[in-house]
Amino acid sequence: MSQMMAKTAPRRGARPKDPPPREQGQQQEEAAKTRRREPGLRIYDGPIDMVFFTIVIVLLAFGLIMMFSASYVAGLSLKTPDGYHYVRTQAVAAIIGIVLMIFISFWDYHVLMNSKIVILGFIVAYAMMILCFAPAPIGHAEAGAHRWINIGSQSFQPSELMKAVLIVFLSYLICKNRQKLGDFRQGVLPFVIILCAVCGMMVLQRHISGLLLMAAIGLCVIFVGGMPLKSFIKLCTVLLVFAVIAALAYSAMKGGGLNYIVDRFTGMNEASEGEITDDSWQTAQSLIAIGSGGWFGLGFGESRQKYAWLPESQNDFILPIIVEELGYLGGLAVVILFALFIYRGFYIAKKSKDKFGMLITTGITFQIGLQALLNIGVACNAFPNTGISLPFFSYGGTALLMQLAEMGVILAVSRQSDI
Repeated sequence: MSQMMAKTAPRRGARPKDPPPREQGQQQEEAAKTRRREPGLRIYDGPIDMVFFTIVIVLLAFGLIMMFSASYVAGLSLKTPDGYHYVRTQAVAAIIGIVLMIFISFWDYHVLMNSKIVILGFIVAYAMMILCFAPAPIGHAEAGAHRWINIGSQSFQPSELMKAVLIVFLSYLICKNRQKLGDFRQGVLPFVIILCAVCGMMVLQRHISGLLLMAAIGLCVIFVGGMPLKSFIKLCTVLLVFAVIAALAYSAMKGGGLNYIVDRFTGMNEASEGEITDDSWQTAQSLIAIGSGGWFGLGFGESRQKYAWLPESQNDFILPIIVEELGYLGGLAVVILFALFIYRGFYIAKKSKDKFGMLITTGITFQIGLQALLNIGVACNAFPNTGISLPFFSYGGTALLMQLAEMGVILAVSRQSDI
């Protein structure tokens, strides 16, 4: 009996027999399917970066408080006077946005690496931008600029959605084609097509500030993504040539449709020289508000420029109201908060466990930081008036919702980071 067992029992350390060829083929096919399977929705309940979360909440709370002060007079000038109209709308968006941010923060951000989700998101965002040109009540135009669509009683600016979609789409392409980034046809041309399509739409919408933001965000993600320098220079050259041709063609078709850009630079120079004209009015009133604040300000709610002197005081030019009421120290607090935001966002990107998380975090942080820089620069007459809002402060419910959703993505990355 023992001899029979000795014959049948495998020797210790003996190599197990390979499965039959048919079973081996099935195993290889299953392994291939597993490798091809794209990421789905998974939940992570690890700790988020509380420092970043705190900075976002402080920015949001500060923004709502100053929104109330800056918008109260504008609310009284509505057809149905209501001093609380703007802050109430913004507060509702903030509450929904916080819930959305926390909800997204539990997602595994790799779900955004799914090609179906990425491509569908880009198509939807681009289609919504095209709808801006639809006749009323769908499309909504102001001063010749087609940037909004109406959803019920609310207006929505699709370019806000496209900023986030563009960051994810480019990050996805870089991670999928990282070995081909040095090849022009397979590595550079796809990015040229995407950025030209988006930036061309910005030109048609007469949204030059959006054009600058989209181009800067796209180039930032691509550069950080590791595209070789020669290929990156080729990309920038092609985009620059396209931008010049598109701007000249649009201006010719519209009979000088982009002349307002020259007027913005003219207004900037006039404001610097102390001249107040139609072109320089908004910038000049912004400088007056900032200069009136001094170090400690006139006091909360005591701004004089918001009484119909400074247009869009609750929107693009909310910073001068902050400085007028809270002084240079209040303005410095805003700058410090955004500096902390940028530092912590890049820190999370650095600690991300993979390249995709690093790229989307870098892109979102760069987007918010660049918007803040341009808005502050415009208020101080360092840049021509571009119509860029101040994140978390300027009025705009849909913009705030998108910003908080993006914060949720960064927090989702932080849950899986080595922080």
